[in-house]
Formats: sequence, structure tokens, C-alpha cells
Amino acid sequence: MTEQSPFRLKGRNPDVLSCIANLSNDEVFTPPEFANRILDTLTEAWAEDNDGENIWENSAVTFLDPCTKSGVFLREIAKRLINGLADEIPDLQERVNHILTQQVYGIGITQITALLARRSLYCSKSATGEHSVATEFNDADGNIWFERTEHKWENNKCTYCGASADTLDRGENSESHAYAFIHTDNIQDRVVEIFGDDMQFDVVIGNPPYQISLDEGGQNVKPIYNLFVEQAKLLAPKKIVMVTPSRWMAGGRHLDEYRASMLSDRRLTNIVDFPNAADVFPSVGINGGVSYFLWSSSADGDCSVTTIKGEDTYGPHNRKLDKFDVFIRDTRAVKILEKVQDLKEGIFSEIVSSRDPFGSILSSNFKDYHSNKQDGDVLVYFNEKGKRRTAWTSANNATRNQNLIPHWKVLIPKAGSGRERERSGVDLVLSSPLIAEPFSLCTITYLVAGPLSSELEARSVASYISTKFFRFLVSLRKISQNAARGVYSFVPIQNWDRIWTDQELYDKYDITEDEVTFIEDLIRPMELDLFDTPMSDKS
Repeated sequence: MTEQSPFRLKGRNPDVLSCIANLSNDEVFTPPEFANRILDTLTEAWAEDNDGENIWENSAVTFLDPCTKSGVFLREIAKRLINGLADEIPDLQERVNHILTQQVYGIGITQITALLARRSLYCSKSATGEHSVATEFNDADGNIWFERTEHKWENNKCTYCGASADTLDRGENSESHAYAFIHTDNIQDRVVEIFGDDMQFDVVIGNPPYQISLDEGGQNVKPIYNLFVEQAKLLAPKKIVMVTPSRWMAGGRHLDEYRASMLSDRRLTNIVDFPNAADVFPSVGINGGVSYFLWSSSADGDCSVTTIKGEDTYGPHNRKLDKFDVFIRDTRAVKILEKVQDLKEGIFSEIVSSRDPFGSILSSNFKDYHSNKQDGDVLVYFNEKGKRRTAWTSANNATRNQNLIPHWKVLIPKAGSGRERERSGVDLVLSSPLIAEPFSLCTITYLVAGPLSSELEARSVASYISTKFFRFLVSLRKISQNAARGVYSFVPIQNWDRIWTDQELYDKYDITEDEVTFIEDLIRPMELDLFDTPMSDKS
């Protein structure tokens, strides 16, 4: 290969891209091992759709990573093609040139990641540099394109991604995070502008940025990975393979339309789901886990679903994805839910309040309370420094649902357990409920189940919430820490005339021994003293 550095295919220890992938970062880098697992899925799917053809032996197939960061997908694709095309193009330099100039393309998400991707793919920050393994590029960027893109501001928000101008309109010296692939009115025309008139990609593959901040503090964020998926479909490739957070499956703000579209898309052929994101990204916390999917333009059928938890693999199982309005991640849970729904009972969410049961004035930092009761006061339940407390406040502070105040009710903490399942595989799901007597209200720390007619009914509801069965059904919809009213939509209503136990519920819904074991292994027991509700610190 003349005087240039040889294109070495043997792995190095450590692989620099493995090191980068272990760094915590807002744009999550893909480890090479995970990238190759994904490419294996692509290999099998391509062979199935093309009479057994090995995709890596096809010199005409084109690949696009529209959100390249480390360049790991492009590098691993190139390595496979170099091996696969050895018979068709025996000369190594000619083979490398063909692959890098005619088959492998990327769009950088930032200037830095574009440089990193070029180093990964070309062994040089410049495709035309003296150390580049490619010898036929006329442009230093090669096929890794990046140009600064700007947001389109309207009413202080970007019309493409929803970013806030207050956060990201920072001038030319700061990274805009306006990703080119999703900041366009016509992605097909944009790709023509970038790569030329005759460019049609067979495979779109990548791990897009997951979210963008809507405020300076970074507490209010909006998912954007869904925008990359939707744009990829508009390019009409034969295959799409992408890594995304799994939160879209059952929740997440701004994801309802995306979820409905994905679950009804019969071109979605494979989902590989990792409920514990640490199984893939050890150093990056992603609440709800991660997954990757394969989409095939020629498909029209059920989806093959595989769930991987540590060393355990469940599936693949062929599933009809739109059976429910959310995606049930484990096939074993589907059978239990079907038994529950066969009885056609009412749903628990019908008696659960919205996120601000008594109005937004009773926020989590509400302070208009006092220790001594005054005329017109009611008891208020709130959290202070991590402890559950009660005090007195004016009933007039309630701006909604005043009808709930005179009645018994059960308070359910809105922020339930969110990460225990990821760490240990066993989850509490919800924090323990509180029984609230008549003439009481609460801050938005809680949701309210009620109104209830008696203390017995309130204790019955609280006992039901404490069962593993109840919290298992909640877990099917609760994919993050937040437990809004919608997470109770799979939970059936019961008669509030007894203290409920798991055994009674297992018997009622004909839950088998294996299914009981499945539930018991997932859900932690909840300690709940139904006969002690002190009117002081409730820790």
C-alpha cells in the first residue's frame, strides 16, 4: 500500500473506541462489541431477504450512519467488507478504496465527532492525508460529512428539534447541536446536496443523540432520537438499524405519536431489548434501558422480540406489536396481562388523579402551611427533606378537585422506584402509599386514589397497591421513575371490602406457579402497616 500506514484489521487491546464508549457523555458512544452484535443481526436479516446472500460480499450495498460519533459502525462495516470482498477485489488497496469511496458514508453530529470518525475509518483526520488508508479521495472530508447547521428559531424554539434559543442560541463559537439529519424540510433533497444526485442508501445504521435540553439547567429535556428514526424511513432504504433508549415503548414525553407509529409498523422485524442499560453502556445511566431495532422495507409481519438481562436471554419470540397501546417488553408478561383483561373489569386509573391533584399552587416546594390548626384549615401531606410530613393549610389553596377533600383517600407518591430494576433485576416499582383521612389534601408529590367512602375502603386500596401483583401490572407501563396516572391503566379495579393479598389475586386471575415465580422474582415486597397512620412525620 505504498508508503501509507497499512489498514490493520486485527483488534488492539485496548480498542480506543471501547475506551471512549465507557465515558459518560450526553451523546452515548457505541462500544465495538455492541456494534458488532447489531451488525450480526443485520447480516442474518439481509441473508433471509436475499436468498442467503452475505451482505459483506456485495460490493454494491451502501451504508449511511447519519449520526456518526466515534465512527465505530463505519469502521466495523468496513472491516467486514474488506474480508467479504477479498475474492471479488483481490488487491487490498483497490478493495479499501472501493469500500471507503463507494460504500461507506457518515454524517458527523459535531466537528469533533466527524474528526474522530475519520480517524476511525481512514486512520487519519484527513481522508487525503499521508496516513490515510484511502488513496482516491479528492476531498479531505472523504465520505464523513460535517458542516455547522443552525437551528430555525420561532417563538424562541427550534421548529425542527424543539430546542430552546435561551439554551442553544449561543453564537458561532459554541456548538449548536443542530444536527443536520433532522434539521431539514426534505431529507432526500438534503442527502443529494451532501453526497450527490445518484446517492441511494441501502442501509441506514446508527446510535443517534437521545435528547436535547430545553432549559439552561438541563432538567427539562426533549427526546430527539425519534426524529432520526423518522427521517431514516423517509430515505426509503432497504434496512434501518438503530440504537435508542427503550423509554418510547411505554412512556416518555413527546413520544406518543412515535410509539403508535412504531407499534403499528409491520416493517419492524426485530427488537433486541436490554432493560438494564448497563449491560450495553456500563458507565452511562439510561433510565428504562436501551434497545436496538431492525426495520426492513420489504417486511409485512410480526416482530421478533428478544430480551437480554445480564447473562439471560429470553426469545426471540414473534409478536404482534400493536396488541396493546404500549409495548410489553417480556413475552411472559403478555400472557399474564391477557388473563387479567379477559375479565373485562374497570381500570384503577379511573380513580387516580392527574399529576397535580389539588392544583399547581400545591407544588413540591409549597410552604404555605403551619403547625397549629386555624379556622378553615385542612391537613396537608407533603415531603420535606426526604421525609413525609403533615401540617395545616387553608382549604382555599386547593384550586381543583375540592370534592376529594372531605373524603378518605389514598396518596401514591408520584416518583416511584426507577433504577432498582436496572441494578439488581428486582424493583419496588412504587413507593409505599399513605392513607389520608377526610378533610385533607396533598402537594403534587402525590397522586390521589379516591374518593373513598370509608377507612376500610382506604385500607383496602392501600393493601392492593402494596401487593406484588398490583405493582407488576404497573411496571408494564412504568418505564421511568415517574408514575403518572397512565401507568395504572393495566391494573383492574377490585371490590374495596377486604385487605388484599397476592395469593387472593393469583387465585382470582388463575396465575400459574411459573407465572407467580416470574412476578415474585421481579417485584420486591412492600412493607405497609395499614393500622398505623400517625399525624406527624410519616417517614
